[in-house]
Amino acid sequence: MENIIKTDAGITIKPVYTQPVPMNELPGEFPFTRGVHASMYRDKLWTMRQYAGFSTAEASNQRYHYLLSQGVSGLSVAFDLPTQIGYDSDHAMSEGEVGKVGVAIDSLEDMERLFQGINLEEITTSMTINATGFILLAFYIALAKRQGADLKKISGTIQNDILKEYAARGTFIYPPKPSMRLITDIFDYCSREVPKWNTISISGYHIREAGANAVQELAFTLSNGKAYLIAAQEKGLDINVFARRLSFFFNAHNHLFEEVAKFRAARRMWAYITQSLGATDPKAQMMRFHTQTGGSTLTAQQPHNNIVRVAVQTLAATLGGTQSLHTNGYDEALSLPTEAAARIALRTQQIVGYESGIADTVDPLAGSYYVEALTNEVESKAWELINRIDAMGGAVSAIEQGFVQDEIARSAYQYQKDVENGKKVIVGVNKFVVPEEVAPELFRVDDSIRQVQTEKLRLLRKRRDNQMVQTILQRLENAAHTTENLMPVVVEAVENYCTLGEIADTLRKVWGEHR
Repeated sequence: MENIIKTDAGITIKPVYTQPVPMNELPGEFPFTRGVHASMYRDKLWTMRQYAGFSTAEASNQRYHYLLSQGVSGLSVAFDLPTQIGYDSDHAMSEGEVGKVGVAIDSLEDMERLFQGINLEEITTSMTINATGFILLAFYIALAKRQGADLKKISGTIQNDILKEYAARGTFIYPPKPSMRLITDIFDYCSREVPKWNTISISGYHIREAGANAVQELAFTLSNGKAYLIAAQEKGLDINVFARRLSFFFNAHNHLFEEVAKFRAARRMWAYITQSLGATDPKAQMMRFHTQTGGSTLTAQQPHNNIVRVAVQTLAATLGGTQSLHTNGYDEALSLPTEAAARIALRTQQIVGYESGIADTVDPLAGSYYVEALTNEVESKAWELINRIDAMGGAVSAIEQGFVQDEIARSAYQYQKDVENGKKVIVGVNKFVVPEEVAPELFRVDDSIRQVQTEKLRLLRKRRDNQMVQTILQRLENAAHTTENLMPVVVEAVENYCTLGEIADTLRKVWGEHR
């Protein structure tokens, strides 16, 4: 009996692929299967990022300067949980979480410390933030103004993808409707004031981390993207303008060829989705994306094995044509990455970029019978899921009905079952196990960080103009009851040192919280 091999997404892999697949597409041309640029990495390598942020702004600033000295070409900021869900560090809900999974940012003063000695005009910055993305973007814009930067030259990305929070990650604040309003306000504001800024990074990464397979990651991400396009159009925005500044964020897992196929299919599908909604500008049709290696694939057992996993995932992302990449530290299943682990992760990208030869030609796996067939198969299965979501009324309705959450949960359960019964081999976990291991040196963040941040807030509130703060927060509350764009008043609020928690709480009063 023939051994049947399937990917985690359920795609059956044939023993051999012999039939040629017609392939007349060129990179840089619609539908962009082979890449969004004609020359891809021959002219310029992908942006090499390292996702970093912990403790205080001062501590994270030191890590950024270190990473820049080691050759990163773009910063990627991790924020702590209170910052992500709109609480200042001195709030009761923040206890035990300040500075732990990212940096604590309470005010413009913290943002100034975070980027001390870094010229925002000369660096591209990605900020993984969603529910409070509008506030962090306002901090960044206010800081750029303080530096005397030309806002027309400032470039970077805020994640700003709230739909995947409801489906997979959980760091939401407000109900879906006002949350979508904030996102379209950002689209509109940035198209005029910060035109080079990527106003959303539609994220499949967290959907995959929650347990989705490659096909589900692709389908759910593109359905969310479609929902954002439609919401912006309903607000009267021009798809040929705002869609040029949309970006995506994908995961790279260990099945090298399925991941490459996923990335190639993603570009093709997005080109047809944007075209179907009226986009005619090629830059509004092309998908640009950031990739992060798979955090959920890292193992606490034999953690140095993760260096190899990250290398395979780096190949998948770059062979798939990513525009930027973050590689995980080998110790991240145990703690925040140490400086040494972050350096090895960065060196992995650099070795692939400068030594492997994959950057020498565009889309080097194109024309492979296997890869082309797999690209078509991934695409076909993803369209099936998208069509089911469309039949429910789109991504928001599918999330409200629990369809997306249920699909992810079923996939996660099946994966775990396969690991536990040995059908899915995880080296060092259920095969090739080492009985006694010595744990590597880990990175720890002390709980005293909360006291440090609390004292900063006390001093800030003492020296700022509190009457002006109350006036601006009242204006924000009033504006939230209207349809006017909230970004100008939020920028004014942060410039007058209103805190992140105060701004978030003002809108909580108007919109409530999602439960």
